[in-house]
Amino acid sequence: MYQPLADKIRPKTLDDVVGQRHLLGENGLLRRVIESGSIPNLIFYGPSGVGKTTVASIIAQQTDRKLYHLNATTAGIADIKAIIDELDTFLAPNGALVYLDEIQYFNKKQQQTLLEFLENGQITLIASTTETGKITLIASTTENPYFYIYNAILSRCTVFEFKPVEAADMRRAVERALKLAMGEDAKPVEDGVADYIAQAVGGDVRKALGAVELLVSGAGADGITLADAQQAAQRSNMRYDRDGDSHYDILSALQKSVRGSDPDAALHYLARLLEAG
Repeated sequence: MYQPLADKIRPKTLDDVVGQRHLLGENGLLRRVIESGSIPNLIFYGPSGVGKTTVASIIAQQTDRKLYHLNATTAGIADIKAIIDELDTFLAPNGALVYLDEIQYFNKKQQQTLLEFLENGQITLIASTTETGKITLIASTTENPYFYIYNAILSRCTVFEFKPVEAADMRRAVERALKLAMGEDAKPVEDGVADYIAQAVGGDVRKALGAVELLVSGAGADGITLADAQQAAQRSNMRYDRDGDSHYDILSALQKSVRGSDPDAALHYLARLLEAG
């Protein structure tokens, strides 16, 4: 069965996660919470490809909980009920972790039902890793949770914001991926390839690893060239939306740049608007 490169090299420990040092660094609050073993209900907010799913997987592994991964675009309340019923059979003695991806796609009724589970204790905070039959909920969203998630759910969860991975951290992931993907049959890699990919993907690790996988599979006699890398990762994955936070933030920045007589900044934000269409 084909396994994407991103899944092959998915980090197994917090130290292996690239970026998110404000959350997972030595003194990061999320890291300290995870290491304590007492995991509250959480909401991970941030763009795609920055480690939300990976961190949820690490939490499940480190706390010895069974992991259920649901996507709100296809899953429903019936799937969560099925997990609760399964836990009642004691198949997960240390409890379970439900990772609900893209929770913003749950409609109001679905979110209200989810709230009922939180309130009646079927999905609850876990005081230790030995509470039988308990479920911790970790939801993720690429949209501002304060706009898209029911306030009563937000009040019962802690929100952590994940940020795009900086180029310096991204380079580490790209170099590791190149080494693993090429294996013993390593071909030459032109100088600048890792740097270009790290800069071009807009902080999206998944996109960077996809570019590496494409370059390795299509490597020619000269190995992996910078020209190939420029084709494989030719468009930055800019964070943008039609009428949400990013749209108005960029418009506001453009307006302030013009008002403040800063032509370089004004051209930068105008270019972002045009590039995003």
